[in-house]
Amino acid sequence: MICLFAQLRRLRRDEDGSALVEFGLILPMILIVFAVTIEGSRLFWSYQATIAGVRDAARYIGRSEQTDICDTGGDLTGWSDTLTQIVRNTSTGTPLFPASITINSVDATLACVTGEFRLTTTPIVTVSAVLEITYPFQSIFEWSGVELPITTTTITDSSRIFGA
Repeated sequence: MICLFAQLRRLRRDEDGSALVEFGLILPMILIVFAVTIEGSRLFWSYQATIAGVRDAARYIGRSEQTDICDTGGDLTGWSDTLTQIVRNTSTGTPLFPASITINSVDATLACVTGEFRLTTTPIVTVSAVLEITYPFQSIFEWSGVELPITTTTITDSSRIFGA
């Protein structure tokens, strides 16, 4: 009996493996913080890249379309494929976004603004892109009981049509 108590006292004072137990307790929280950091960075990068692509697409139409589009009754229906390529791909043609980020649609609308300008009506193009994001680290978030939805956002930019 005395031997058993001596072994229990010695076991209670022994600190071998305590760092491993502490690491095991902290590891899930570290993984969640890491996943949130990666997802937030990916989301921010994708959003900024899409903003740049939409801005480039609006400028492209502003330089490619005729200035008198408001007077001739033209429209921007044929631009969707070209604008999608400008927003989705880099200048070399390689895809810009990872597979979990998709561009659902890119549309252009025309507004003819009247005012005291050099022209009687000034054509303004507005390009809108709908971006859908799914999270690849979703299984890590499910450990903590959080289910992440698919995020959908719309990005718009406007430009004056200066003509070709």
